[in-house]
Formats: sequence, C-alpha cells, structure tokens
Amino acid sequence: MAAHDHEIVSIYGHSEDQRNELLTRAPECVLMWATKDGWPVGVVHSFVWADGKLWITFAVHRHRTAAIKRDNRVSVTVSGATSRDPKCPKGAITVKGKATFHDDDETKEWFYRALAKKVSPENKDGEDSFYELLNSPLRTIISVVPEKWISFDSDKSHRDRVGQLSDDEKTPPLSADTDRMKKERAKRGLDERDPTNG
Repeated sequence: MAAHDHEIVSIYGHSEDQRNELLTRAPECVLMWATKDGWPVGVVHSFVWADGKLWITFAVHRHRTAAIKRDNRVSVTVSGATSRDPKCPKGAITVKGKATFHDDDETKEWFYRALAKKVSPENKDGEDSFYELLNSPLRTIISVVPEKWISFDSDKSHRDRVGQLSDDEKTPPLSADTDRMKKERAKRGLDERDPTNG
C-alpha cells in the first residue's frame, strides 16, 4: 500500500550497512550543542566516521569548546544530500551522543591525515596541503560515540509514495508513530492509523 502523507516516517530508517555507507561517504555534518543560556547552536564541519565514532576538529578557542566541555551531550546530523558520490545513500542521520576531547599527537596525526584524504581523495598535493592547514597549535579534536540514532531514508520514502517499497524494507515504527501519534489523533477525534504504513 502506497504512502498517502508524510506523517509516519520512522518506518523509513536506514539499515546498518546504509548507515555506515552514508557516514563514510557524506562530506559534511552539522555539530550541535547547547550554549550556557540554553540556546541550541549548530555548525557545519567536515568529519570522519571511524571506529564507531564521528571525529570532528575545530580551534580550541571557539565558543563550542567551552560549551561542550561544560556539557558534552551533542547531536550530529549527516545528510546524503551534500554528497556527489552516487553510492552515498539518500536521506539523513542524526546521532545523539557524548563528545570526548583528544589533544594527543598520535590522534592528531591519524585524524588530520584521515580527514585530509577524505577532503582530497585523488590529489596528494591537496591532501598534504590540507593536512598542514589542520596541523596547528590551537586545534582540538572530538569524537562522538552514538547513543541514539534518528534515521530517515528519503529514497525509501519516495518509493513508498509510488507503491514500490516492500514491507520487509521498512524499519519498525518508533514511539512517535506508535504511541504519540495515536494519542494526538484521539485528541483531535481522528481514527487510529496503522503505524507500519505511511
């Protein structure tokens, strides 16, 4: 049965393989944190996905350093829309996790080289130039270990709208679509909906 609106979306999650592909191939992410007065802020970064963590770098004197050291709960969103790689899955993933700072030389050497190769995969001069740009005294690195995934595969959503998505490709609906939607529809006097069908 084809989807008829865009209210039930948790059934369009990525598989674990798709998730790893998206996090490996997408060039940028948005790192989000909370300021001292509670404002959410996000900044676009290049990043590396390795060892089950998202790795990001910025200068230590940026406000985000103090904010994340005060409260290391962060979110990171990665979108396939920013990738020119045809193998990159569509849609986006948001990760909730805790950030850890790394300032040792071994991590810096590994990460700066990995990020430089990702930014300039076919240009050794460009890779080396970006490595040198990153290798500065006021730069720090964070790793983010995912604690919660929020995943939306826009290709699955599209294929469901046109009746081309099989039920076994859908992911189990989350509580927003099983519990919260049910309560909201009842409050508005609307009939219940099957949360497994968009």
